[in-house]
Amino acid sequence: MDSPSTTETLAADPDVSKGGESPARSTINAVDRTGSRGRTKSNGATKGSSSRRRRASGKNGTMHVSAKVDYAMRALLVIARESESGALIKGDYLAAQQDIPARFLEGILRQLRQSGVVASQRGADGGYRLARPASEITVADVVRALDGPLADVRGDRPENADYEGAAEHLSQVWIATRAALRGVLDHVTLEDIASGNLPETVTDLTRDPSAWS
Repeated sequence: MDSPSTTETLAADPDVSKGGESPARSTINAVDRTGSRGRTKSNGATKGSSSRRRRASGKNGTMHVSAKVDYAMRALLVIARESESGALIKGDYLAAQQDIPARFLEGILRQLRQSGVVASQRGADGGYRLARPASEITVADVVRALDGPLADVRGDRPENADYEGAAEHLSQVWIATRAALRGVLDHVTLEDIASGNLPETVTDLTRDPSAWS
């Protein structure tokens, strides 16, 4: 839908696709992860039938967050908490604090540096710090830096999906899904999470029991 595992070619819309679907997509994609994109599968089963099986088993559909985004958020929150004095934080320390594979985290931090989310310094006294205040870095910034647009449909923007006949209005659903993602991820910052002071619009959503299942 817009990952996930982020360059913005149109200033008016930060969720422009990079021209293809990342193999490590982190967020929510309008693609059946069994490999089907809504077409009939070779064994005759349809995406709808698998959805019915999930409902019958009492499970909701999966929201997929990539390991990249999850690890990045955890490391960034440690940096936000411990670098308030301006100190640089070592990558090995971040990995140990959150039990993240160190080499994998270094690659993630490199991407975050290239996207302007963190800054780094080499040397014995080097390490990482946030490139801007924690109050100015949103979850969506991190997702886009690592996985690309928050929502896409088969690697393209939802509004570019061209449907006909009975599916004519399907693109509106994908666009609304992207808007819902933006409504949360574009409005929650590292500071919000580190302090536990999440926006009321987010906490209201978590009060719904169905959100937890």
